[in-house]
Amino acid sequence: MDLRASPAPIERATVLYPHCPMAAYFDIDSLDNRDPASVERIARFAKATITRYHRAEVRGLERIPTGGALYVGNHSSFTYTPDTWILGAAVYYRLGLQDVPYGLAHEVVLSNPLVNRAICPLGAVRASHANGERLLRSGKKVLVYPGGDLDAMRPFRKRNEVVFGTRTGFVRLAVRTGVPIIPVVTAGAHSTFIILDDLQWLARLSGAARFLRVKVWPLTLSIPWGLTLGPPLPWLPFPSKILIEVLDPITLDHLEPADADNPALMRETADQIRITMQVTLSRLAAERRG
Repeated sequence: MDLRASPAPIERATVLYPHCPMAAYFDIDSLDNRDPASVERIARFAKATITRYHRAEVRGLERIPTGGALYVGNHSSFTYTPDTWILGAAVYYRLGLQDVPYGLAHEVVLSNPLVNRAICPLGAVRASHANGERLLRSGKKVLVYPGGDLDAMRPFRKRNEVVFGTRTGFVRLAVRTGVPIIPVVTAGAHSTFIILDDLQWLARLSGAARFLRVKVWPLTLSIPWGLTLGPPLPWLPFPSKILIEVLDPITLDHLEPADADNPALMRETADQIRITMQVTLSRLAAERRG
């Protein structure tokens, strides 16, 4: 998720969803919305449905350290994101609530009334450096998807690629807070539908890039909708097998907090992490084909 600062969330929510009273919203910047009972309920549901449907395997959970850390994943399937639910359930049942990450989510998504009520109790907060720092400095674990919409709505031909674009905010966040990065690589989650093209030019031309802060406006093939243009409606996912691997934590102790203001160094570090994740994704993708 892009960690750039954004304007007043309640004002934006009022514009996007004018018929929903603000009292119905969880504060998307609050760190106190998480409800353990809701997390347990969703973990149980995800394990019994999504994990089973996709014959999912989660490996490397023993590599997750104690204390604050930043999970960094490749993003898939846009609104469905089975990787998120499968990982969360696996972590919950193996390690407990303390290691289930809080999620930094797109402000426009969290401002939707239904989404807001559904995922804020699970620990979702607005994606911003301020919220990420508050969580990590308090010893929490946080999940980010640096590629955001570029990754989650990448074309099907790039389903086995890690697409982060030019975003380095996740590295800056880890450097400033002194926490390790835990790469989480998923293969198969982007095969639950087919994005023919991400149509970045259309996102710019239509104004979506400016108003909705998305860089893509995809042309998608899914069940039951067939061809659709724009962020797809909820679809019936193809039963693609999903493999998830948690890699060894990456410590950035050789970097000082001031290094977060060095764009070239942050770019180099982000590229190294992306390449490490790409090697694993290519291996997992080959395993799925075998």
